[in-house]
Amino acid sequence: MRHRKAGYKLGRTPSHRRAMLRNMAASLFEHGQITTTIPKAKALQPFVEKIVTKAKKGGLHNRRVVVSMLGGDRNSFAWSHVPAGATEDERSAVENQRERVEAFFDIPPADSIERNRYGELRKAPKLVRHIFENVAPRFDDREGGYTRIVKLGMNRLGDGGELCVIQFVGAEEGPEIGGRLSTRRRTADRRTAFAAKLRKESGSKAPAAEAPKAEEPAAEESAGGDETTSES
Repeated sequence: MRHRKAGYKLGRTPSHRRAMLRNMAASLFEHGQITTTIPKAKALQPFVEKIVTKAKKGGLHNRRVVVSMLGGDRNSFAWSHVPAGATEDERSAVENQRERVEAFFDIPPADSIERNRYGELRKAPKLVRHIFENVAPRFDDREGGYTRIVKLGMNRLGDGGELCVIQFVGAEEGPEIGGRLSTRRRTADRRTAFAAKLRKESGSKAPAAEAPKAEEPAAEESAGGDETTSES
């Protein structure tokens, strides 16, 4: 039995699992949200929220703790660099990505990232500084729950793992995240449509049943008219 062994194994060795969580956390701090499987998202959520809590406290000690948790202070936002010979589609793709990330927190300007002529990253903002200066101040008035997990209702090709989005809270407005509605919503919509169909059918049958009764007074009037005619 796995007594006193909390956490998700995720089918990996401890070193592999630790490296994976660090890379996923770095991507989440850079992009604001990432798409992954539900077990990975549940394993990543407490790891990220502990980092944000340390960053909210500030100070040199907490900064060193965050660096240790992330396995070092790495460069970030290399994806926002636009090379000189980039096409219009490439520039628009980067601008759209920056707009999506800025919905979660402020990000460094694009001119703070530089590459040499071989494409190697020469200058880029540090991830830990971004966490302390841009991410943590956004949650000063929040005592936890900095992230949320949204199920997409889709399965990954290959192993069929259920996909979800883990993102920072504060950007709930906008289009639906998932491409499809949840199972509960689809079931509720089918029930509502079936109930409306039954009401429509019952309403259409009721006038048909009352129609013969509406014709009886006309028949009586015609009969009364015949009697008066015969009497006259």
